[in-house]
Amino acid sequence: MASNKVNAVLARNTKNAPKSIGPYSQTVAFSHYNNLSAQLPIDPKSGKLVSGGVKEQAEQCFKNIQAIVESIDHVMSDVVRITVFVTNIKDVDAVNEVYKTFFPTYVPTRTTVAVAALPMNALVQVEALVSNGEGTIPNAPQSGDLIKLTNNTANAPVNALSSQTVSFSHYNNLSAQLPIDPKTGRLVIGGVKEQSAQCLKNIKSILESIDVPFDDIVKINVFVKNLSDVQAVNEVYTTFFPDSAIARAVAYFPARTTIAASALPMQALVQIEAVISHGDGTPPQAIEDRHGIVIKANNTEKAPKCSLSTQTVAFSHYNHISAQLPLDPKTGKLIAGGIKEQAQQCLKNIKTILESINHVMDDLVKVNIFLKNIEDIDAVDEVYKTFFPGGIPSRRTVGVSALLKDALIQVDVVAANAEGTPPNV
Repeated sequence: MASNKVNAVLARNTKNAPKSIGPYSQTVAFSHYNNLSAQLPIDPKSGKLVSGGVKEQAEQCFKNIQAIVESIDHVMSDVVRITVFVTNIKDVDAVNEVYKTFFPTYVPTRTTVAVAALPMNALVQVEALVSNGEGTIPNAPQSGDLIKLTNNTANAPVNALSSQTVSFSHYNNLSAQLPIDPKTGRLVIGGVKEQSAQCLKNIKSILESIDVPFDDIVKINVFVKNLSDVQAVNEVYTTFFPDSAIARAVAYFPARTTIAASALPMQALVQIEAVISHGDGTPPQAIEDRHGIVIKANNTEKAPKCSLSTQTVAFSHYNHISAQLPLDPKTGKLIAGGIKEQAQQCLKNIKTILESINHVMDDLVKVNIFLKNIEDIDAVDEVYKTFFPGGIPSRRTVGVSALLKDALIQVDVVAANAEGTPPNV
């Protein structure tokens, strides 16, 4: 809660990386993670895009990440997860060449997706989640000692450029899973249903390899090539969730975001990314019973509800909130008005969800904005500033080809959870 000043939200900026192009911070640390804003290929000295093609742009994105990481006394091998957004899926090979120079030995988990547009007409944007061994709790006993655990299993697709899962403290971050058959290394035969099942099977295989149950998933991001495929994806989705008797008893579904991709690697129709709770923690955190720290899922009638996702899922020191569309919670329909009204409704819905769990907007560490028209970013920022006058959370903005309900904007967030979930470690 905001009143708890022991575990505090810590926003930081450095002159060695580009000044944010909106009201947000370069990095926001809370507990054992640093949440970085997505980095564009901006030269920090000029404030403009670097000249050149996608290779030069990718290099600048990673240089900017490195500058931020070093400004907070961290190194690139502290990066847990990387998300690469490109406007042309064919540019991924060029990005990968650059990527290898920044991660020559250790590779974080990774998600790669082509989107309709990026701010400033960039060709690439890169986002990083970074471990924070020292934590933001002053003089915590494990300060600086926590280790990162990476894992790969032959039962899921292996990629030389990414680890299947990287755990740090009380979270496992998985690489986005494509519908690849691990035995052949190729896409499974069939349509979106078969592909969705394979993505979820791959996630399940990775979790089984680290002895984590499927219902420990707290957040799912579904990337689909065609938004019209969502219903077919959902049919498969409900065969995987809820997975256990405990979860079925409470009809538990993770928080969720659905994103229209303009293209996916290997011409896949769907790709699924998962964030997982990790009750055991990573050494030297004391091993406790697997469900010693509990997942707390919550819905409120005052915000739009969805039968396939929970509005907010808290675990340990974070709350993961499902993507909010500009829906009126009373009618479940899109509100009247343009981009400003829609942006306001998305943020109102988020505020309502946060208040329902005794949190406030100042507890947000990361905001992800998806726009039907990237040109709307200035209008969104006008509204955004009224909710975040201090410009604290880190942020990512991408342009997408379409949104559910024909919305113009969708917003999802990650919130700090100072009180933690029982037993409050």
